[in-house]
Amino acid sequence: MLRSFHVALPAEPRGFPLGLPFLADLGDVEVSPTVTLLAGPNGSGKSTLLEALAMKARLPAIGTAAAHDDPTLKALRPLERALRLSWSRRLRRGFFMRAEDVFGFILSIRRQTVDLAAELVEAEKRLEGSSDYAKRLGLGPLRASAAALAARYGENPDARSHGETFLHLFRERLAPSGLYLMDEPEAALSPESQLALVSLMSDAVATGSQFIIATHSPLLLAIPGATILDFDDDRVRVASWADLASVRLWRELLQAPERYLRHVWEHRESPRFPGDGT
Repeated sequence: MLRSFHVALPAEPRGFPLGLPFLADLGDVEVSPTVTLLAGPNGSGKSTLLEALAMKARLPAIGTAAAHDDPTLKALRPLERALRLSWSRRLRRGFFMRAEDVFGFILSIRRQTVDLAAELVEAEKRLEGSSDYAKRLGLGPLRASAAALAARYGENPDARSHGETFLHLFRERLAPSGLYLMDEPEAALSPESQLALVSLMSDAVATGSQFIIATHSPLLLAIPGATILDFDDDRVRVASWADLASVRLWRELLQAPERYLRHVWEHRESPRFPGDGT
């Protein structure tokens, strides 16, 4: 399992990503053997660090190339090279997941399903009147591919919501003793589905798996026994759930939503619409 990490910065780090403020005094960061949660506002660097960790650990990504080979992460190579990982036991299984990867993968499965169905129709027309042997040769591989896709993702992927497909995909890809890095998995999930995700994670932890998750979800941040690393104020520190700025905001908002929203609503700028002459 991943035990800790630190970043060996050059003498004068400049630019992105080595110049990110939180890296200046990061030190050696210990992670939980079960669940570590990265919290903090947008732009604080938690997703950047998570992506670099995935690259360094050579984790595959859901539906795309391995994180290390992902062209969209090329700019993070300097941070990947500067990272130093310490393992108590090297985990070879697992994956890296970003919310956008899941949406892209879902669309890919839907396209594959539609394309296979169209190919089958064309092949059946082309082989009409042929012998049974010729039909088996021509249609067999296509039918086998369609059956395998349906067995894994359902007969009709469109019948599932994004959240349902995400949970199904997550469940299918879990393996014992795996390292799972996830960036904002709550993006596709309702609160009820987030609870289902927590349940699946609990089962995976019981089989020796480890999770590192960047999230804004107060529900996921409340996972029992998890280590929370807060990226607020341009530094990284261990924090409790109750001390997180986002949790305090959500608590106060839920206690008096009118007080918060009325202030925002009444002080908004006048809306401008195309063609209204403004």
